[in-house]
Amino acid sequence: MTKRPPNKRNRLSDDIDSRLIPYIQQIQQENKGGAVSVHTIFQYVQNVDFSFKRMKKAQLERSIDRGKEARNDLSLPSARLSDLGGVDACIEEVLELIAMPLAYPEIYLHTGVQPPRGILLHGPPGCGKTLLANAIAGELGVPFISISAPSVVSGMSGESEKKIREMFEEAKEKAPCLIFIDEIDAITPKRETAQREMERRIVAQLLTCMDDLSWDKMNYQPILIIGATNRPDSLDPALRRAGRFDREISMGVPDEQAREKILRVISSKLRLSGDFDYKALAKLTPGYVGADLNALTTAAGVIAVKRIFTNLGKNHKFSTDNDESIEMQIDNSGSSISFENQSPTNKLKSISDFFRNHPDPLTAEELEPLSITNEDFLQALSKVQPSSKREGFATVPDVTWADVGALEFVRDELRMAIVEPIKHPELFSRVGITAPAGVLLWGPPGCGKTLLAKAVANESHINFISVKGPELLNKYVGESERGVRQVFARARASSPCVIFFDELDALCTRRDDSQSEASARVVNTLLTELDGLENRKQVYVIAATNRPDMIDSAMMRPGRLDKLLYVELPTSSERYEILKTLTKRTPLGNDVSLIKIAEDERCTDFSGADLASLIREAAVSALRTTLYLKNNELFVNASHFEMAFNKVSSSVLKSDKKRYDSLKIKLGCAAIDNNITGKLN
Repeated sequence: MTKRPPNKRNRLSDDIDSRLIPYIQQIQQENKGGAVSVHTIFQYVQNVDFSFKRMKKAQLERSIDRGKEARNDLSLPSARLSDLGGVDACIEEVLELIAMPLAYPEIYLHTGVQPPRGILLHGPPGCGKTLLANAIAGELGVPFISISAPSVVSGMSGESEKKIREMFEEAKEKAPCLIFIDEIDAITPKRETAQREMERRIVAQLLTCMDDLSWDKMNYQPILIIGATNRPDSLDPALRRAGRFDREISMGVPDEQAREKILRVISSKLRLSGDFDYKALAKLTPGYVGADLNALTTAAGVIAVKRIFTNLGKNHKFSTDNDESIEMQIDNSGSSISFENQSPTNKLKSISDFFRNHPDPLTAEELEPLSITNEDFLQALSKVQPSSKREGFATVPDVTWADVGALEFVRDELRMAIVEPIKHPELFSRVGITAPAGVLLWGPPGCGKTLLAKAVANESHINFISVKGPELLNKYVGESERGVRQVFARARASSPCVIFFDELDALCTRRDDSQSEASARVVNTLLTELDGLENRKQVYVIAATNRPDMIDSAMMRPGRLDKLLYVELPTSSERYEILKTLTKRTPLGNDVSLIKIAEDERCTDFSGADLASLIREAAVSALRTTLYLKNNELFVNASHFEMAFNKVSSSVLKSDKKRYDSLKIKLGCAAIDNNITGKLN
């Protein structure tokens, strides 16, 4: 075990020596090896590194004398705060907690204030936790000990604990300094659920070492710890109390403005076209974190280079050993190169011939017009997916308004509730209103409630998370509530996003004496999320049910699911619109009249799902006839629909329809009846 320095002054001087070496070398290079005065070094250092602002000149002289004896194993990260974008609030908070104790410890000593001991950075992978820690250390110029938590784990008993002790002993020698533990959740699981005794020992050792870094034990030389994780809930609770990780800073998925700043920082060294639109690109990248945007920039650069290569070789002729003429063809999109009259075995040779015929580097005049364009980034969007989508949490549906027949009034209400606030937020802010907190679609089954929710997400170009109510229920205590919180957390990570709760009555039943305590906790958790105690950040909620009378009444008050839309059974004219939409790809015979089918009495009270079933049965009958007659012509005729009517009937009973009509009056929701719809159209 390394012996600790005898006093504060020597330990501080050693650290300053190591930090001065690169500055002294830089000044000597500028003076071509000549003598350099202490005054010159003093002025230079104070100008380039603010952590030396309060250094006394006499202290600097002593440090230079000891410079040759300084340790050479200290290396500062090259990252700086200027390399970060879109995390200004996090940077400000971290600097307040870390920079002040390290730069001015005497203030804390004079006032008797205990500086923080640890900070926990948490957020999704790729949001910039590690980069922020490195940038803070690089900016402050203090000794920086960085360790990946999985590297601590060893197969030999006691070896992992020894590594932790050695890390903290090294930090004590270099104090004041920073310790950064990346992926800290790998070595600090909850001890009550730990599977091995070694995991409990590692947690206990880390807690002990952190407690030894108290202000008085460290001779008032602060050692601050930064932990990073994307699973803060998996950490042992003892780590998350005051005196250890005092503060927790959440680095979430950046919003549109933050993404624009990140793109500007990442692209600062790229040659972009003059009309490049950062704002438009930021709007097209919901759910992207910093790492995703960096990957997008790299992919766009590759596409740009490929496009530039194709343009340089445009109309260039190659000739092979067989004197076969081969011409490079340029795809209009600039994303591919093809060679006509060329076998696969000769492709590599043809490309090598091209480079051999152009051995000289490009001139400055040839390079001048080359740049990365908006089109390159648009092509890269299809190649790079955000991490939230790769995990399968959210997608943009492929359902459009054209796939939804009829339901004009509902579509108009949803457009004003969700689509327009996303597309034109400035107009809503000008009149001082906000979008509804949530929308509840209710009505008979099969009327298109799920289809409407998907079409809204597609029309808004935002992500979509579909949740079946029963799938969140879990027999273990607390798991159902955690599932609800995770859904909203994932939606915030992919914002703007629509959460669609199907069969909400199964998840949010009425709270009464007959209900179990577990069900009540699920309802309370959902109400808390909807209340906005946690900022929803452009997370829109659409719920669907065919039993609104079973849902807890607190869900339908203003501020939660405050907009109730009744999606009723279609009329004959609406059935015709639905039939037209459903038969777009169905070959119909000349004797088929969709208007007559829609007005047929047997279609009364048919829902959209019933009409889809009718068309499917008619198509199966037509297919069966074609296979039997061995005829190549396949058309769905009127006779096939007659056969389908014998098999399909309305899935909504007349008694159910009466119950829905009475519920519409009782709930007092928007009256989406045929008369109003006709007037609006």
